Amino acid sequence: MKMYVKFDFNALCKKVLDEKLKEQGLRYRLLNFGEVEFYESFTKEQHNVFKKNLEEYGIEIIESQKIALVQKIKDAIAELVFSDETVSVKASIYIAERLNHSYGYLSNLFSEVTFTSIENFIILQKIEHAKGLIIGNKQSLTEIADKLNYSSVAHLSTQFKNTTGITPSQFHKIVAKRRKAQSLSLNF
Repeated sequence: MKMYVKFDFNALCKKVLDEKLKEQGLRYRLLNFGEVEFYESFTKEQHNVFKKNLEEYGIEIIESQKIALVQKIKDAIAELVFSDETVSVKASIYIAERLNHSYGYLSNLFSEVTFTSIENFIILQKIEHAKGLIIGNKQSLTEIADKLNYSSVAHLSTQFKNTTGITPSQFHKIVAKRRKAQSLSLNF
């Protein structure tokens, strides 16, 4: 038997962070996603224990301000792309307003740290979301293109193929074949 699960990574990370902070008895408050304000200082040993506990979950403490800002850019992009509502504002405006910096500065910083552009990162996130929506099998390609702010299904298909090597329709057929094969194997 197979079950499909949808993750809310923000909620999951926040819960892990909250639990690990409480385990150490630290006084804190969670700010925006990925930000913690401490009400008291803590020892280097407490810092190292906390860091090790988070690493078990694939969460790391960001030591550099530049890397922290790049992570905020990624988080803002994820919020924009994976939002349940269709957001019609341009990504550049959304990111600049969300982080209170000029888009030019954020774009240059992102490229410097990640060796890719914000635009490429957005495309990758949109395609990952499109794959999840196709697997969910609840929306047509037209609805998916609309939800992800593509001007047309053709535009979505072109970016999907450029990123994955196959079209969304081919991806959908592969998913359908796998489901059929799995259901057949469960019947035996």
